[in-house]
Amino acid sequence: MTATIEPSQAELLPSVRNFLSGTKRFLVGGQWVESASGETFETIDPATGQVLTTVARGGAEDVDRAVRAARTAFDEGPWATMKPNERERLIWRVGDILSERAEEFGQLEALDNGKSAGIAAAVDVAWSADIFRYFAGWATKIEGSTVNVSMPFVPGGQFHAYTLREPVGVCGLIVPWNFPLLMAAFKLAPALAAGNTVILKPAEQTPLTAILLGEVFEEAGFPPGVVNIVTGYGDAGAALSAHDDVDKIAFTGSTEVGKKIVDAARGNLKKVSLELGGKSANVVFADADFDAAVTGSLNAWLFNHGQCCVAGTRMFVEDSIFDDFTAAVADAAGQVKIGPGLDPTTQLGPLVSQEQFDKVTGYLAAGLADGARALTGGKRWGDTGFYVEPTVFVDVKPEFSIVEEEIFGPVVAALPFNAEEGVAKAANSSIYGLAAGIWTKDLSKAHLTARQLKAGSVWINQYNGFDTAMPFGGYKQSGWGRELGATAIDLYTQTKAVNIAL
Repeated sequence: MTATIEPSQAELLPSVRNFLSGTKRFLVGGQWVESASGETFETIDPATGQVLTTVARGGAEDVDRAVRAARTAFDEGPWATMKPNERERLIWRVGDILSERAEEFGQLEALDNGKSAGIAAAVDVAWSADIFRYFAGWATKIEGSTVNVSMPFVPGGQFHAYTLREPVGVCGLIVPWNFPLLMAAFKLAPALAAGNTVILKPAEQTPLTAILLGEVFEEAGFPPGVVNIVTGYGDAGAALSAHDDVDKIAFTGSTEVGKKIVDAARGNLKKVSLELGGKSANVVFADADFDAAVTGSLNAWLFNHGQCCVAGTRMFVEDSIFDDFTAAVADAAGQVKIGPGLDPTTQLGPLVSQEQFDKVTGYLAAGLADGARALTGGKRWGDTGFYVEPTVFVDVKPEFSIVEEEIFGPVVAALPFNAEEGVAKAANSSIYGLAAGIWTKDLSKAHLTARQLKAGSVWINQYNGFDTAMPFGGYKQSGWGRELGATAIDLYTQTKAVNIAL
C-alpha cells in the first residue's frame, strides 16, 4: 500500500470552514433550533480522530416537534394545495443547487465520512443532483386510472370507477453513514415528488451534509415544515419509527436495526420500506475478460472503502483461474493509495469511526484465527486515524465469519468453484440477497446465471452498475421494497378506489 501525506484543513473552501464553526442546529418547521434538552454531540474526522464540530442532539421531544410541523405542512400548509408542476420546479432546483455547490458538499462529506472529496463530488453529489431532477419530473406524472367495473350483483347498474394515487402523508426517513447525502436523496426526492412531508434523521456519525442540505431546501424555497431534519442517535430514530402520527418509515442500514424498525412501527401499522445488509456474490468465470474482471472485482469490494451494502465481498472464481486471478486482485489491492479524503490522490480512505475500525479489525483477526490466508493486507494501516489495509482472503470455508457476515470494510473472501458443478447454490447460500456480479464472455451463461442468483440487482461484466431509473432493493433479509426508478413512487403513494353509481 502506498502512503500519502496528511493534507491541511487550510485547503478547505471558506464556506466549509465557516460551516464547521459553532454548534450545528437542526431544522424543524422552517426554523433552525437547538435540541429541547440542550444536549449536543461531537462529529469526528475519521482521518485524524479529531473533532470537526458539535451538533445538536435531538431526542423524542424534538422528533415530536418535527412530526407536528410535518403534519401541519401536509394537512394545512401550501404543500397540500401546491400544483404538481410547482413541486417539480422546487425539487429540480434542489438538484441545481447541489450541482452548484458540489465541491462544498464533497469536502464536507470527506471530512465527516472519510471518503475522497473528489469522488464524493463526482459521484455522491452529482448522482444526488440527478436523483432530485429525475424525481422532479415524476411530480407531474403520478396518475390513477379508470376501471371498467362489472358489478354483477347490481343488474342494470351503470358506474364510473377510477383510482387516485395519493401521498402517504408524513414520512420518517432514516439514512446511514456510508453515503450520507446520497441515501438522503434516495428517499427525499421520491417522497417529496409524491407530495409527502418528511422528517430526515441522518446517522450520528455523519450528520453534516444533511444539515447543509437543509440550507439547500431553504434556498430552493420549500415551505416551512415540508422538510424537517433532526440529528441525533438511535433514540431519535426509535422515536420517529414508533411515532403514531408518522405514516411511513423508510430506512437504510443494517438488517439488525431494520428488524427493530419493523417492531417499532407496529403501533400504528405504519408503512415500512427497508434497504438492509448484504454479502454479495461476485462470480468470475474462466472465460471472462481477465483484466477487466480484475479491475471490476477490485472495485466491487473496495468502493467507498468497502463500506457499501452491495459490496462484492464473496468472490467466487472458477477453479481453473483461481490462483492467477486472486493473485492479480491482491496485487492490484496492494498498490492502492491510502490516505485522507482531502488528498486528491487518495484511493482508499479511513473507515468512518473507531467503532467501525474495531469491528473490521476484529473480523481480520477472526479470519486469520479460523485459518484463512491473507494474500495482501490483514491489519491496520498507519498509527493515526481509522485506516485498514485492503485484504484478500483465500483458503476460506463457507462457515467462516468473514464469508457469512457483513464486514463493511475493505475485505474480500475468495472461494473457488467448478463450472460443471455450478456456482448458484454457493452464491445463494446467504441470508442476504442485495446484489451480485457476473463476469463472462458467454452471453447465454450470463443470462442463465443471472436468473439463478437470488439478488435484487445483478450486474454483468461490471459492478455497481447503478442508474437512477433502475429499481434498487434486495431479496431475503436485504430488505423490503425498491428504491429508485418508477417503483420508488410506489413506496410513497397509496391507491384510493372511487366508484360512482350513475
